[in-house]
Amino acid sequence: MELEELQEQEKMRPQRGSIEASDSFSVAPPGYGLTSDNTRWAWGKPPRVVDPEQALNTAVDSMESPKIKKEMMKLLVVGASVESLVEGYIYQQFTQGEFTPDVGLLIKAPLAMHIAALAEQENIPYRFFENDNAMDENTMDDKTFFSMMKANNPSMFEYVSETINEGIRKGNAPEKVQDNFIGMNSGE
Repeated sequence: MELEELQEQEKMRPQRGSIEASDSFSVAPPGYGLTSDNTRWAWGKPPRVVDPEQALNTAVDSMESPKIKKEMMKLLVVGASVESLVEGYIYQQFTQGEFTPDVGLLIKAPLAMHIAALAEQENIPYRFFENDNAMDENTMDDKTFFSMMKANNPSMFEYVSETINEGIRKGNAPEKVQDNFIGMNSGE
């Protein structure tokens, strides 16, 4: 009887090496990677370039190469965004130990503007951001803006309110204010 129970229990256990048999607590604790030596990778050693201006100049100079410029323009034509090209460049340079991520973030905007300028010089159509609505994401509506201004900066709120009201009195009303029953078409 005891042997049969052991055999039954053995059948119920997950197979050794399967996902079900893995212990969720048998992993390295958080921060363990910070205790190991990472100098075997290029990014684990001191960067070769620490000056953002020098990193930007190197990037711009490399884009003057006809081969790189041609490939970059091809990527823009097929739909790659300027943002993805810049982020790819920064990631590549970081992993090769050229500079740190903070230097990469500092050169991100000027490098993107340079690529966009190159594309415009060549009359190449391009997308600046990866997402078409990147500039609209997480934006504050006017109502929230004015209520926050009223609460946090009342003197500025009074100034803006008075400036808008003065414009209305002079007949330079914003579109929203002009959108009233007098200006409506009879078909609306």
